[in-house]
Amino acid sequence: MINICIIEDILDIQQGLRSVIESDDRLQWVRSFETAEEAIECIPKLKPDVVITDINLPGKNGIECVFELKSIDSEIQFIMFTIYEDNDQVFEALKAGATGYILKNTNPDKIIEAILELHEGGSPMSPKIARKVLQSFNKAENPVLQLISKREREVLDLLSKGYLYKEIADKLNITLSTVKRHLNHIYEKLQVQNKTEAVNKLYGK
Repeated sequence: MINICIIEDILDIQQGLRSVIESDDRLQWVRSFETAEEAIECIPKLKPDVVITDINLPGKNGIECVFELKSIDSEIQFIMFTIYEDNDQVFEALKAGATGYILKNTNPDKIIEAILELHEGGSPMSPKIARKVLQSFNKAENPVLQLISKREREVLDLLSKGYLYKEIADKLNITLSTVKRHLNHIYEKLQVQNKTEAVNKLYGK
């Protein structure tokens, strides 16, 4: 069971997201918050596996909230759930410690998939967000690219586009264990611990 908290100040959206979570028996809604301040006070005691948070909150924003909570408990995983698609918001959220970034118009099935993927070590992103990340990525040559192979780049590109590990294996006609091995090589070469750090390093953020 994956325990989940929500941070969202618009009650209709908050309730809709809670309903999506409660529709899947692999997920467990724990508590919802309307402000970052309340969440920062309570979430460390609740110890959820995943926190889904809006960016535009009253008072402290969602990015600041993630940064503070991540410094208190690094085990909690965060998905940004927002209307924002601009690059600055994406990269600021990743730098703060978010490992997933999806848009509010994402359909319920994809939201559930994103939560499950995040819990399994992935970094889900909506296609529009991934496309913007890739566009930024392709704007300038990065010497870090010379450190990874063409196949490793393909794996990382597909992850950035929101593909699951199994889907990457199928698309590249390789095994799931090979996908994971490529990722381990990427992390070793770039001296990072996860996909978020790899993205940050590759994009120079």
